[in-house]
Amino acid sequence: MERAAVVSGCRNPSVPEYNISTSTLAFDQHFTTTAKGILLMAEIVCGMLVWILVGGTDYFHLSALCWVMFVAILCWILTISLFIIYLTGAYKRIPQVPWTTLSLCFNCGAAALYLVTAVVDALAVTQASRGRHNYNCWAASAFFASVTTLCYAGSSYLSFRAWKATEEQQ
Repeated sequence: MERAAVVSGCRNPSVPEYNISTSTLAFDQHFTTTAKGILLMAEIVCGMLVWILVGGTDYFHLSALCWVMFVAILCWILTISLFIIYLTGAYKRIPQVPWTTLSLCFNCGAAALYLVTAVVDALAVTQASRGRHNYNCWAASAFFASVTTLCYAGSSYLSFRAWKATEEQQ
């Protein structure tokens, strides 16, 4: 009986309700329509296809494909993190980090790693028998690794232009 009185006393309609959520991050609706946003989404999708296609096979028998998996998953996780940072506008809230330099270094490094990965992946295709599951998956992953390399190269170019503009302003 006492408990019912306490609960009904807490729900007083005259007490104003406050918005509990006070996040300072905002969703940038237009980021996904920019060239940088489109390239980041393409990198995420193509990178995911690379590691899914390789991961669905017996890749661990070839050490070269272990390298492909390492690069694909590492770059994919870092790209998703960078995408979330740009999508939420977190880079505006942390001005101490040189975001243009960081983005340039990451994209150039990822483009170089993916270039090596695409070549290694294409060479690993010769280890599989034509028409087999491994052959088809490794060939498709080599194609998507090449596409991902081009996406990272495009992002590197855009990052370089942004970095150059930032350097000229200072």
